[in-house]
Amino acid sequence: MYKQIADDLRARIVNGEFSPGEDVPTEAELAERWQTSRGPIRNALAELRHEGLIETTRGRPARVLDRKAQQAVDVSIPFTRWAREIGAAPGAVTHELSLRRADAERAALLEIAEGDPIVQVLRLRLLGGIPTMLERLCYTEAAGRVLFGVDLDAVSITEVLEAHGFGSHDVDHEIDAVAADELDARHLAIAEGSPVLRLHRVSRDGEGRTFEASEDRYRSDIVRFTVSASGRSRTGEHYVRALRGSS
Repeated sequence: MYKQIADDLRARIVNGEFSPGEDVPTEAELAERWQTSRGPIRNALAELRHEGLIETTRGRPARVLDRKAQQAVDVSIPFTRWAREIGAAPGAVTHELSLRRADAERAALLEIAEGDPIVQVLRLRLLGGIPTMLERLCYTEAAGRVLFGVDLDAVSITEVLEAHGFGSHDVDHEIDAVAADELDARHLAIAEGSPVLRLHRVSRDGEGRTFEASEDRYRSDIVRFTVSASGRSRTGEHYVRALRGSS
């Protein structure tokens, strides 16, 4: 019971029904709503407090904290695993799984010839039922073929690929902020032109062969990126670089 209560409160916090600084319903109100004793209510609140979503003070209702889900970008972790680690229920809705011919841009990213077959995926990811990230995934034919016949709404694509010998041994990440286009707005339930965080990812296997080039777009009101790294690559170059023409 307390897990159901925690899931409900978490979703209401994430979707903005309870804003930062606002009180959540009292233990008595929650007990009446869920027709239960205060024990499960207190366990649910304790779980949300442990996740950093609320703070509790003796003598007053729990209060929502100003917090966004954080994702480290100096390591590669599947969305599904990351969601569970932060205590949120992961979800997925796949809108496209197709075999296409690579255009010049995707061919360059995947280090293949223009016109070679590639597999593309468009998939919406959710945290606690809230639209959070839109994936634009692109794979070489050999890697992408394993996705056909798999229920992509119920699995981690990263884990499926790993099981078929396409583990990410080397991953490049690049982050910037862009305005949401029509596709982002429609699937992420935000206004067109809203700021979104864009994460470019290029993944290589153990032989150094590129098999994935993706672009993930996150709602900036839900997710923030964190980095814990030396700031230099293995070759000594800086990870953080100014854009050409910037001062």
